[in-house]
Amino acid sequence: MHPMSIWRYANPVEFLRVSGAALPWFWAGTALCLATGLAWGFFGTPDDYRQGSTVKILFLHVPAALMAINAWLMMLAASLIWIIRRHHVSALAARAAAPVGAVMTVIALFTGAVWGQPMWGTWWVWDPRLTSFFILFVFYLGYIALWNAIDEPDRAADLTAVLCLVGSVFALLSRYAVFFWSQGLHQGPSLSLDRQENVDNAFYWPLLICIAGFILLFLSLVLLRTRTEIRARRLRALQNLQARA
Repeated sequence: MHPMSIWRYANPVEFLRVSGAALPWFWAGTALCLATGLAWGFFGTPDDYRQGSTVKILFLHVPAALMAINAWLMMLAASLIWIIRRHHVSALAARAAAPVGAVMTVIALFTGAVWGQPMWGTWWVWDPRLTSFFILFVFYLGYIALWNAIDEPDRAADLTAVLCLVGSVFALLSRYAVFFWSQGLHQGPSLSLDRQENVDNAFYWPLLICIAGFILLFLSLVLLRTRTEIRARRLRALQNLQARA
């Protein structure tokens, strides 16, 4: 294997070494971005002329929703690596990301309900995007439950990888439902390649900083949990060896 190959990080020893060095920087970046973005967003931006101060929920809702969807897509990529190359670190990374993505989904659903209630007059509607997002959350729960239900790690990785492939449909629907079903109540995207569709300039930069903070938070938690999964797998292997001795 070429010394600069990305696949060298699939070696658990190398992954633990690199992630251990990177984690303090990731945590520092997370704290800086979230503190700056949330303080700027909640205290340094004006109220909306229609939504009032409730518009500031977007600084939690948009980053959480973005990470809930992208966490599943990250799990999909890791699962495909497992299926194709059988690298255990990728399977463990997918497993580690699932609870983090599930929590992000809960945050997005809750903040979306709080944000939508004054505008829609109800806490919940079976809007296409909300419905697909709720189904994505159910897939997160199913994915976590399937990992815990199967004792043989490689078989659990195989079956959860298949489940991840199926759930990716709803991850994509959650992201693009507002384009597929124009009659839905959910607003359009807050950020777009078309600058005219973005949120107002007063909210744009603090929102970007909050998104960066959520991305760093997600990466920090996944690295931390993957390190834990690797160590737990080693411990189980040692226990099995002792049991056979």
